[in-house]
Amino acid sequence: MIHIIAGDKGKGKTKALIDKVNNEVKVVSGTVVFLDNNNKHLYELSNRVKMINCTSYGISKLDSFTGFVRGIISQNSDIEKIYIDNFKTVAYVGESHIVEALDEIKNISDMFNVDIVICLATDVNDVPEDFKDCVIAAL
Repeated sequence: MIHIIAGDKGKGKTKALIDKVNNEVKVVSGTVVFLDNNNKHLYELSNRVKMINCTSYGISKLDSFTGFVRGIISQNSDIEKIYIDNFKTVAYVGESHIVEALDEIKNISDMFNVDIVICLATDVNDVPEDFKDCVIAAL
């Protein structure tokens, strides 16, 4: 299942995501992964969270990103949750391809039984209709 934290830039989505990661890592039995486009929040995350800076891996389009996520999952069958900050930037997704990107992430989540939580820099009213029920926080 995918979950979305939606809100315009600067509204506190990343803080909400980090709080959620740090709370959930205490109760999950599997591995928790945090994907971002920098290491800025490395020291705010629990040391039980695997932080990955995606810019270190040459990702330049959505297909590269989804392949990267599949690769992460394939290397560790214990992954229970993946958190993605700055989704549009990390996944190289423009506004015109957001539905395609969310569909692909949902497919990955369903296929591998991994919960994926996404920070989406968009007003909650602009979240695509098919994904409005995935919104867990609107900031």
